[in-house]
Amino acid sequence: MDILKQPLITEKISAMNERGIYGFIVDKTAKKPEIKNAVEQTYGVKVVSVRTMRYAGKRKTRYTKTGIVSGFTNAFKKAIVQVADGEVIDFYGEI
Repeated sequence: MDILKQPLITEKISAMNERGIYGFIVDKTAKKPEIKNAVEQTYGVKVVSVRTMRYAGKRKTRYTKTGIVSGFTNAFKKAIVQVADGEVIDFYGEI
């Protein structure tokens, strides 16, 4: 099971990166200790705290030539991770 799906790169999270706070989209069934271990192993940093949020899928409707198409966006879980002072996660290193 891949716990960390992708890092969050938004304006708000990028502003928090300066204080050592990073965001990730994680597996919906992942627990806080699992997320902490995954971030520490993947990026080699010491994690101080983990906060999680679950988001439900939103209902979406489109009007097309063939009629109305209804569905839902994907549900996901977001984790906000704070690392120890002086430690940095570099998301742009491979680019």
